[in-house]
Amino acid sequence: MNPVEIIIKKRDGNELTPEEISFLVNGFTRGDIPDYQMSGFLMAVFLNGMTGRETAHLTFSMMRSGTCLDLSSIGRTVDKHSTGGVGDKVKLVLVPLAASCGAKVPTTFGRGLGHTGGTRDKLESIPGFRTALSKQEIFSQLKKIGAVMIGTSEDIAPADKKIYALRDVTGTVPSIPLITSSVLSKKFAGGADAFVFDVKTGSGAFMRSAKDAEKLAKLLVSISRLMKKKAVAVISGMDQPLGNTVGNILEMVEAVETLKGRGPADLRTLTIACTAHLLVLAGIAKDFKTASAFAAKNLSNGSALKKFLEIVKAQGGDTSYIEDTNRFKKAAFTREIRAAKPGYITGIDAYETGMTAHLLGAGRLKLTDTIDHEAGIILFKKVGGEVSKGEPVCALHTNRKDAIDEAAARMQKAIAIAGRKAPSKKLIIKTIRYN
Repeated sequence: MNPVEIIIKKRDGNELTPEEISFLVNGFTRGDIPDYQMSGFLMAVFLNGMTGRETAHLTFSMMRSGTCLDLSSIGRTVDKHSTGGVGDKVKLVLVPLAASCGAKVPTTFGRGLGHTGGTRDKLESIPGFRTALSKQEIFSQLKKIGAVMIGTSEDIAPADKKIYALRDVTGTVPSIPLITSSVLSKKFAGGADAFVFDVKTGSGAFMRSAKDAEKLAKLLVSISRLMKKKAVAVISGMDQPLGNTVGNILEMVEAVETLKGRGPADLRTLTIACTAHLLVLAGIAKDFKTASAFAAKNLSNGSALKKFLEIVKAQGGDTSYIEDTNRFKKAAFTREIRAAKPGYITGIDAYETGMTAHLLGAGRLKLTDTIDHEAGIILFKKVGGEVSKGEPVCALHTNRKDAIDEAAARMQKAIAIAGRKAPSKKLIIKTIRYN
């Protein structure tokens, strides 16, 4: 096959065969096809899209480019994926919660990038916690505890890593077929049988419009079905940060508080909803209502917290930090952001909040950047909250004294205050089911 002819075919809007897609992916992964030709292909896909069949074949080829875990001996397994947001610590609560209800949850995750956080960074804020485990350790822990929380390894879908690096520098990241194949190739290689996809929409999401979020959600579910996997997609709002914290240690502490039966309402609501869908997919509960009640019960009675302690201990983490979160280190410098006038909070821009956290040291622009686990933001008020002039709205935490003025100015602009409340927005906008 000739890569130029395949690129021209896609450029002209024609459907590629499975063999053509496999030829491109395998050749690029091996290094036989140069970056400039794969860049041309990615731009052709960005401009012309892909059919469902093409997206499925691309997903399969990327998945098969590396190791694929076979977890069939464990029984039915489930996992959850978020398309990325600000303050999104749902997985930290969901995995032990679902496992405490009897689900088998092998979950994989990455590091934070840009304005979004990463589950791997949050878990690694626990001293000693290992996010890289051997296959033997993964199987043993799944059988014994029912959950394992690991970072995506280098041998899982290596084609995706190479392709994403090109997308990042060629302006082809916001392509729904390419996003779908990137997400699913890694998830399917991780070996789970069923998935809940939390597709974010709003200022802090990659899919800013609800229309695009729904397109992505439907494609994730439909390609999962083509690949014989069960799936549900939840479209959730990301116009303001989820929960009250942004930053690795701060979010870990909030997740633990939620596991202790406390925690902010929006985090609890979304976590219970996603967990309930997983329990139905796993065959543990007959319907969403029953599953929701089961999940809410285990979140309140300490079962989920107990399971999280088991996971942390099994993966080498110091459980004393979970039992007493005051042990976590705190940033050296703090700055409160106060309301410029009285009224109601009508907006906390999620993207600007995420970038402010990045300025403070909590994020990275490229995967090789070093992050500060102690940096971040605590929100004292959310959208709809009433404030008086001069009242603290949030607090910035950092070890970068020289960055705090710029961060404070940016965060001040991210907070909108008006004389009357803004209409409330739904947290869970829509659910796309597999059946």
